[in-house]
Amino acid sequence: MKVLLTNDDGITASGLHAFRRALLRNVPGIELAVIAPDSNRSAVGRGITTREPLVVEEVEFGDGTVGFATDGTPVDCVRFATLGLLPFTPELIVSGINHGANLGDDITYSGTVAAAFEGVILDIPAVAVSQQAVRGEMGWHFGGELDFDAGAEFAANLVARLDELPLPPRTVLNVNVPAGEVLGARVCRLGRRIYHDRLELQEGGDGAEGHRRYRIYGDDPSYIDEDGTDFEAIAEGHIAVTPLHYDLTHRESMRELGDYDLASLVGSVGKTVG
Repeated sequence: MKVLLTNDDGITASGLHAFRRALLRNVPGIELAVIAPDSNRSAVGRGITTREPLVVEEVEFGDGTVGFATDGTPVDCVRFATLGLLPFTPELIVSGINHGANLGDDITYSGTVAAAFEGVILDIPAVAVSQQAVRGEMGWHFGGELDFDAGAEFAANLVARLDELPLPPRTVLNVNVPAGEVLGARVCRLGRRIYHDRLELQEGGDGAEGHRRYRIYGDDPSYIDEDGTDFEAIAEGHIAVTPLHYDLTHRESMRELGDYDLASLVGSVGKTVG
């Protein structure tokens, strides 16, 4: 199996290397390549680098293996792998292990999940893996201790048996691992976040006339407590496995909207006269 490992926390991140070691240990016959950002790119979502060339540097890992670091985004890393930087085209994209959970609506911001979604765009299966911090908070992770052992073992075993899973094409598995003892694993849907963002003027600006500095993403979000969600699974000590797909079309709305005379909104602009 030819596998690309990437992340959004950067090439030196502990989660990436815990995952790398587990994949080499647990997946028979794996051909593993690593391409990751050269520094933290958390919350960049599906951003790509289009306006300037990208720098790539070979990095030694200290165990006889090497990877590539780039000043691009997680999505850029996947594109590098499929456009010829590697001696092979990946058959699977694995992203993580992220330093902090990616639950519910947070996946739309996550660089970790974005890299996995790029696999879907390219018809390559993909798995994104994230680890809750040891203190067990349900918000975002901005530091603190993480234990990747259980998550790395589970995710590597999942990769080894991915061919056995009844998954449709163009599906991403979003895996979140709870802190502490893992009591099991369950399939669940995405939950809903409650964000507590606010506009807060910061002291100590640069002093330039007309310039002010604000913080808008301050407090950790909470969530809606519902049965069957990834939040519930993590809160109860289970690994949350959520299948995701990239088709954002709301098909029921298509049928209803199709009954409306949208052509009547065009007016005379653009119509042929004569």
